[in-house]
Amino acid sequence: MNRAQIDGRELEYEVRGAGEPVVLVHGSHIADAFAPLLAEPALTDRYRLILYHRRGFAGSTHPDGPLSIAQQATDCRALSQHLGVPGAHVVGHSYGGAIALQLALDAPQAVHSLALLEPALLTVPSAPQFMAALGPVLQMYEAGNKTGAVDSFLQAVVGPEYRSVLDRMLPGAFAQAAADADTFFRIELPALEQWSFTQADAGRITQPVLAVLGADSHTLWPGWVEVHQLVQAWLPQAEAFVLKGTTHGLQIIDPKGMAAGLAGFLARHPLPDRP
Repeated sequence: MNRAQIDGRELEYEVRGAGEPVVLVHGSHIADAFAPLLAEPALTDRYRLILYHRRGFAGSTHPDGPLSIAQQATDCRALSQHLGVPGAHVVGHSYGGAIALQLALDAPQAVHSLALLEPALLTVPSAPQFMAALGPVLQMYEAGNKTGAVDSFLQAVVGPEYRSVLDRMLPGAFAQAAADADTFFRIELPALEQWSFTQADAGRITQPVLAVLGADSHTLWPGWVEVHQLVQAWLPQAEAFVLKGTTHGLQIIDPKGMAAGLAGFLARHPLPDRP
């Protein structure tokens, strides 16, 4: 991957395709979760996909202290500026969805549209249930079993058979996730609990929004449906898209279907011509 030096930190990135820029902001654990989309002509024939590893993942700089969601949004903006991209479509998955929302608040001129793939919002009624279910996973991590903790977490949010799909679509991704485990458990989970996104905040977001839900995600945690409904309630301009046969690993499980849904949304909301 290419490497960008930004204010003393380094971010790995890859650019694929040509056309309007689309920044892909991955969630926790799987740094290359968006990589399957880079092979989908529905997107790469019309769009310039920018995939990067956030701080704490793979070969990007690993922080040695707290890192807020706002700081992650600043990283995303800085990389776009480094690449000469003043405004882009922004696609955020899970934790990356929270970062995308924060970016839209902090630098609205940088975000032309938002696609939110099951964003990590803890303001829904089932959030306490989700956090309680993490208890044994956190205990496993604190006991030093990072591999087991990551595996248990991914089983909980993607499904018990996730590993066969992950290994087929992204060989080596699980080993990388285990190597990056400290980022989620030490940095991102506390940052997510401290992050605030309110209905008043949502009212400041005027960009087109695509709210994406995995059709089978509710079988693992009902909160994903609640998040989907909340996004549509708080962002009335949001267009709903439900991807059949998928859970929280939407773009890994069905990259072709995800690419088609994204391509349709992006085509409906093109970037204005720039002088």
